[in-house]
Amino acid sequence: MDLTGLLNCNNYLLRKAHYYSVTCTLKKLRVHMKYILFGLTVLLTATTKAQLRLPKIFGDSMVLQRNAPVRIWGWAAPAETITIQFHDQSKTVQTNAGGSWEAVLAAEPAGGPYKLQVKGKTTITLQGILLGDLWVCSGQSNMEMPVNSGWGRVLNAEEEVATANYPAIRLFTVEKNIEGLPVDDIKGGNWQTCSPQSVAAFSAVGYFFGRTLHQELKVPIGLISSNWGGTNIESWISYTGFKSEPYYKELVELAPEQSTVEMKAKRERTLQEYLKSVQLDKIDIADVGQWPAAEYDDSKWNSMKAPLLWENQKPAITIDGIMWLRKEVVIDEADAGKPAVLKLAMIDDNDVTYVNGTKVGGTTGYNVPRVYNINAGVLKKGKNIIAVRVEDTGGGGGIYGEATDCSLTIDGKSIPLAGDWKYRVEKMIVPGLGPNDYPSILYNAMIHPIEKLSVKGAIWYQGEANAGRAVEYRKAMPLLINDWRKRFQQPAMPFYFVQLTSFNSANGNSNNGSTWAELREAQTMAASLPNTGMAVTIDVGEAADIHPRNKQDVGKRLAGLALQKTYGINKVVSGPVYKTMQVQGNKAVIHFTGVGKGLMAKQDAVTGFEIAGADQHFYPAKASIASTTVVLSADEVAKPVAVRYAWADDDSNANLFNKEGFPAAPFRTDNWKAKTEGVKYKP
Repeated sequence: MDLTGLLNCNNYLLRKAHYYSVTCTLKKLRVHMKYILFGLTVLLTATTKAQLRLPKIFGDSMVLQRNAPVRIWGWAAPAETITIQFHDQSKTVQTNAGGSWEAVLAAEPAGGPYKLQVKGKTTITLQGILLGDLWVCSGQSNMEMPVNSGWGRVLNAEEEVATANYPAIRLFTVEKNIEGLPVDDIKGGNWQTCSPQSVAAFSAVGYFFGRTLHQELKVPIGLISSNWGGTNIESWISYTGFKSEPYYKELVELAPEQSTVEMKAKRERTLQEYLKSVQLDKIDIADVGQWPAAEYDDSKWNSMKAPLLWENQKPAITIDGIMWLRKEVVIDEADAGKPAVLKLAMIDDNDVTYVNGTKVGGTTGYNVPRVYNINAGVLKKGKNIIAVRVEDTGGGGGIYGEATDCSLTIDGKSIPLAGDWKYRVEKMIVPGLGPNDYPSILYNAMIHPIEKLSVKGAIWYQGEANAGRAVEYRKAMPLLINDWRKRFQQPAMPFYFVQLTSFNSANGNSNNGSTWAELREAQTMAASLPNTGMAVTIDVGEAADIHPRNKQDVGKRLAGLALQKTYGINKVVSGPVYKTMQVQGNKAVIHFTGVGKGLMAKQDAVTGFEIAGADQHFYPAKASIASTTVVLSADEVAKPVAVRYAWADDDSNANLFNKEGFPAAPFRTDNWKAKTEGVKYKP
């Protein structure tokens, strides 16, 4: 039905409504109006579906891939004739029974701006379209981090924004969304010409990557940023991809493909069953006002350990919301009434803390140490109660950190508070479906709808969220790459990614195990796939910040890989890579590829190497450069068995480079058991 027909039908229904308003009782009018409104809704919905429309990835100022078939698709009424005109090409197609249509135009060289016109019963016209190279930029927060907006701010942010005048670079950010099954269209987004106004909120890594390509190639560059901070790689792999990999057979059986509605219903059922099992399905807060008081009877409250997140308790307490924790402390007569200092390590996320009913402090922020002064007169002889109201907005919750940071100090004497605490729930937060709750849900909503596009390739920065399952990443990363290549119908699609940078996640190292080092190793393994490349970034990380601000070098190194491997420009774009080890007496000699003009240390002495003997204990190595090799020794190791380089969460002290200025990739020569071995993904 066209718009005229809809208006005529609407007028008819309104006349019927007027008739009933003067001839029927109020009750009958309500009934008939219900059916009238229903009819209008059906007609409007049917008309909307039948209207000619393009996917949201199409828009004014977009970039289409040069030198590749130009695929254009959309929807209209069934059996409607659609004519597509672009530049000097024209093609006519007809929609199928479901209203879908698709046209493939011949490849064209870089150029523009051009006009795209799609005609059916109505007409859509898009202006300012360029033909150039189109890249998908995806991953988690280090890819999402903007140039200078909200939480993100790169080095020299103001200057970067002010100079971002590149009319031939076009930017598109896919709106975040979750879907249980693959959907036809993204939730939203729009193309913007790169300018100081548009670049500030765009992916910094994506922008610096695209800027380098544009400056080198002198062709238009289109960047599609599709990412979500804190997400697992499994959310970005298609369900079809999981079914193709025997390793994930158990996952496919445990997490069958289902709609978003089914996922939410299952989540709600599971949550209610869990709450019932831990007697939290009925929360009574009638006396919540008394919970901070010392005289309150908490004998029927449950117990947990602190400091320890409640999700890590045995059994785990997997809830979000507001929970009270109480701890009894006995004070002798000599200390009663004295001022004191209360330390509660850290609390995820926010707290208000009381001692004997008196508020002594409160803090917002999950990673802030809690240190509260208790005034004289608050503590009393005998039983004292510390009561903490903990607000957990999601993820981990509760008091956490080192046991030694949980104490009550009076006159220099410390009373430990680690151990059993009583707890009771004040309020539950029932979370919605999150991006890590089920496999494939980000692929379904944020990649599948754009995969009909011809693209030049993809760049990827993700892995932090998978560090706890690093060995499994050896399966997941190659699967993602091969899966996307199949989905985009480009078997050799270039895929370049960032190796995790330096960050002191958990003081991990060679001797106590490092999940981040193991994740980097898995990424190195993935770089053996054809048409891939890995940008090593251990030299630009920040030990205390998981989002380092130097995104310029990250983008440039990714672009360097693309320029060399995809565009055929002969230049050194990466650093030394471990090749072989030779043992000569008490020394180990390491051979490298990728040495360029030669090896060098950023400081006088080479650091970052370790040696172990048969006992598998690593010691810092004395290192010297000899041509294209590094010679290592350690007084504690008479016969070297294994060497590791930059094998730690924070490996920023590693300083081996080639003379072109690119860092050596972290490595190990052994295959001793990894810390994350056997840890598997469980949605």
